[in-house]
Amino acid sequence: MTSSALEAAVTLPGEDFSRVALTAASVDLLRTLWTRHGPLMFHQSGGCCDGSAPMCYPAGEFLTGDSDVLLGRFELGSASESQPLEFWMSREQFNYWSHTHLTVDVVSGRGSGFSVEAPEGKRFLIRSTLMDWDVPGI
Repeated sequence: MTSSALEAAVTLPGEDFSRVALTAASVDLLRTLWTRHGPLMFHQSGGCCDGSAPMCYPAGEFLTGDSDVLLGRFELGSASESQPLEFWMSREQFNYWSHTHLTVDVVSGRGSGFSVEAPEGKRFLIRSTLMDWDVPGI
């Protein structure tokens, strides 16, 4: 993990480590998208490895439930302006990714038409690192 990554707050019971981070480039793009779309969220429902694309939606546009896991919560704002962003993953996907730390990065290219960054000519993608410690299952 680079020092320029923004680590998510821990959200899973019994854990004391972040499972997901944002690169500085992702944070910059998310702040721009926030000004256009308001509060945002990520959801990862598919993909199995590096290069998978998390979907970025206006907060509340994608309904989460018991089949989803909240992997982390970010604060993109400043002391004077809160900009919370949650990162969700389907429970089924979490079973595949449970032993990895995920970093959301951004690259040039066409993203999914449903993800808010698509019109920017950018797309979010996952970079993963295998965790080298025991992680409890949920």
